[in-house]
Amino acid sequence: MLEIQTRRVEPDIVVLEIAGKITLGRESKELEWATENLVREQQKKIIFDLTGVTRIDSTGVGIIVMSAAQVKNSGGELRVAGAMGHVEQVLRLSSVDKLVALHPSATAAATGF
Repeated sequence: MLEIQTRRVEPDIVVLEIAGKITLGRESKELEWATENLVREQQKKIIFDLTGVTRIDSTGVGIIVMSAAQVKNSGGELRVAGAMGHVEQVLRLSSVDKLVALHPSATAAATGF
């Protein structure tokens, strides 16, 4: 199961706190839709907090890369925070870290945004 909570870091940063698995399946579409909605709302600074993510596959990698491109094309930036263990390994092995900044925590990701 995938859970997504939205919180704001003033003045203008949106953090999507994600928990569960970002894998092939219907639930992962929720993350795509959440990003699309934020872009539509003209949010320019978005952080995916993956602290609670236990598993990610190529679908999840694709969603992160696609979301980063979507935010960038709207003039913003997507940062990823809290990826650990298996999740961090997958992101680094698939070179996501070369496209999207990886940070140890949402607080670190928000610094200097």
